[in-house]
Amino acid sequence: MSDNVASAQESEPNTPSMEPGSNLPAAELERLTTDIIAALKTVYDPEIPSDIYEIGLIYRVDIDDDRNVEVDMTLTAPGCPVAGEMPGWVENAVSSVDGVGLVTVNMVFDPPWTPDRMSEEAKVAINWY
Repeated sequence: MSDNVASAQESEPNTPSMEPGSNLPAAELERLTTDIIAALKTVYDPEIPSDIYEIGLIYRVDIDDDRNVEVDMTLTAPGCPVAGEMPGWVENAVSSVDGVGLVTVNMVFDPPWTPDRMSEEAKVAINWY
């Protein structure tokens, strides 16, 4: 894919960063990134009352110069009952974003997910405190 990567692992959990190198105009790249994140926030883990983005299940979003999107995601546990379905939910959500080309979702388990990846919003939603 491209040199442009929005990564949930950099800085704070779930805070994407945009790296230079894409041929897409900056405003278009920012719009796509914002809209993709909004789409990801419509997908909920059925066992945790928060969306997969705030839970920290999205590890990487890569947008190439043709607006194709590659997503690396994980699950709270490898044996999650929706492991076979959730990548499809993510693909459908991201595909719904105006201007997005092909969407590829990769399931990864390295590094393993931990509750430390959850945003403050997710922690509040599940009474983590």
